[in-house]
Amino acid sequence: MIARADHERNCASRDPSRSLRRRAVVSAAIRDSLAKLAPRVQYRNSATFGLYVASILTTIVGVVMLFGVMDSARRAAFVLLIAAWLWLSVLVANLADAIAVEWAKARAAALGSMGGQAQAKRLLGTDRNEYRLVDAGTLRRGHVILVEANDIIPADGTVIDGAASVSEAAVTGESAPVLRAATPHLSSVRSGTHVLSDWLVVRVRCREGSFFDPIVSISELTPRSRTPLEIALSMLLVATTITFLLGVALPSHSPSAGLGRVLALSGLVALLVCSLPIATRACVFAIGIVNLARLRRANVIAIFGGSLEAAADIDVLVLDKTGTITRGDRRAVAFRAVPGIAERDLLDAAQLASLADETPEGRSIVELVTQMTDQPPLDLSHTTPTFHEFSAQTRISGVDVEGRRLRKGAADAVRGFVVQAGGTWPSSVNELIEVVARQGSTPLVVTDGPRVLGVVELHDVVKSDIREYCAALRRMGTRTIMMTGDNPVTAAAIAAEVGVDEFLAEATPGDKQGFIRRCQHEGHRVAMYGDGTNDAPALAQADFAVAMNSGTEVAKEAGDLVDLDSNPTKFIAIVEIGKQLLITRRSLTTFSIAVDLAKYFSIIPVVFAATYPDLQALNISRLTSARSAILSAVILNILIIGPLFLLAIRAVKARAQCGSHLFQFSLWVCGLGGFLFPWVGIKLIDVAITAFGFVRPP
Repeated sequence: MIARADHERNCASRDPSRSLRRRAVVSAAIRDSLAKLAPRVQYRNSATFGLYVASILTTIVGVVMLFGVMDSARRAAFVLLIAAWLWLSVLVANLADAIAVEWAKARAAALGSMGGQAQAKRLLGTDRNEYRLVDAGTLRRGHVILVEANDIIPADGTVIDGAASVSEAAVTGESAPVLRAATPHLSSVRSGTHVLSDWLVVRVRCREGSFFDPIVSISELTPRSRTPLEIALSMLLVATTITFLLGVALPSHSPSAGLGRVLALSGLVALLVCSLPIATRACVFAIGIVNLARLRRANVIAIFGGSLEAAADIDVLVLDKTGTITRGDRRAVAFRAVPGIAERDLLDAAQLASLADETPEGRSIVELVTQMTDQPPLDLSHTTPTFHEFSAQTRISGVDVEGRRLRKGAADAVRGFVVQAGGTWPSSVNELIEVVARQGSTPLVVTDGPRVLGVVELHDVVKSDIREYCAALRRMGTRTIMMTGDNPVTAAAIAAEVGVDEFLAEATPGDKQGFIRRCQHEGHRVAMYGDGTNDAPALAQADFAVAMNSGTEVAKEAGDLVDLDSNPTKFIAIVEIGKQLLITRRSLTTFSIAVDLAKYFSIIPVVFAATYPDLQALNISRLTSARSAILSAVILNILIIGPLFLLAIRAVKARAQCGSHLFQFSLWVCGLGGFLFPWVGIKLIDVAITAFGFVRPP
């Protein structure tokens, strides 16, 4: 049996801002940031490549001046100081990116450790009582394993001994159990299915691996695709560079320029660097990684983190019924007595026949009788009962006690028992069976020897809070649609119970995928929650797909996220994290662009005052000189990375119900704050570097 330890929850519950302070992560990030200075690495990094080239150019100019090759040796200190701050900018930007990368590596390592917790019972010989617990990941073709009641089958295989009732709801979406035995047409078993009773000896046919294997491989090997915002920021880097060169660099080389070649070579490079949103671009990747960590705190694992932004714009949510809306196993919900039989007789007989039944159906019958009678389960300690356990062959279980032969089971199996006991099969029982079947439930017949007492109605129970969850989604503006393979009558009844806005009955995998495609063509952003192999095409088609941990490997690989708790009501929390990611990135971008604009409004007048004297009137901050203004802007460009990185780590708070007012917050608060901040920051830095003599007044 696969045993998942509580290690999963413990690993997923750590606060990312605390973990970032771990010495190992920070040390590795510092090493990586230094390694990223290699030209072949910087060439592929659109965030810092321009800054990297500018640093090299400024350093060369400073060294040439220092050795007096050019007629500007006395200004070499200023140029080298600019170069030092530019190199520091490269390192800080690389450090922000390296911390995010280390987070990704730590996440993949944590996932790998989770997969190592899975175990299987590998037989040592022909005796099924002699086995050794091994990691499921070590299973190979030809290995023989034992699976017993309540075990999860850890690999695809062929039954070579035994027979058992197996739930394949996670694979097929069908909640009714199936018989698996060592016969040609019943011998195939699938990884992830659940043994409900008895035991099987299985020869492994192929190993799909633990659930976390594909997630780790995808996380480590799949190239990370850039989000739309990252692509936009890369385009902004190019556009800003071209705009600066055409609008600023060319006029500065006019014959009337009075600041000489120092400004043209080093100052203009520094101004160009200040115009690039380097801090924002460096922090964007960190935002994504930290939000993935927040998902793990909610016990959700992202296979493809780039799609998390899509959760903020979802307006249609498709829910598979079996295993997602319902529990995926059948439970007793009602008792229907045969005419002439007292209901209490039926309740007592059903309870006694189920006391030793460890299947979900048997346990639910005992629980329901206890609730209906408001009495504890019947006590048989003073008797010597003989229990008959449920098996896949007989499909019947019960007890012999005090001369009574109480049985419950499938209708045809119980009918054979009744006839064998010398009884007759009442026609009213068939009517009860038909009523239960028309409601989409499963009938279980109860008999006391030859006398049939009634029918137990087994229903695939709807998960708790689903109705309130659908109502909350409706208030958010998200339409919920249930998809099921049930007939329209049963589907309509469940849809009314759950409170979904729409349902699609008798849906095949192709129907589900086609429905989502039609919604997308109508302009909707579609998310889907699913768990079965039959859901995989629809999960792959959806804009945003969440697979259940209780589902199949195929479904998990088709999804963008995997919910470890298999709880669809968690979608609201996922939407909140998606909005938090989107709002944080927009706030960061707005703040950064506002800072860049303010930096230029602050320093351009004093920088070009010698070329265009009338600009001195616009020197509102009364900066000391062109050199002090340029150096102050470069220093501010570095210092601002820290606050922006903290904003990326802490994130802007968002709720699923929040909408346009959050975007207005991003525009006004971050935009206004970003525009005012440089005026104060550059002035304070200008005063400081002038006071300490780093730059001489003109």
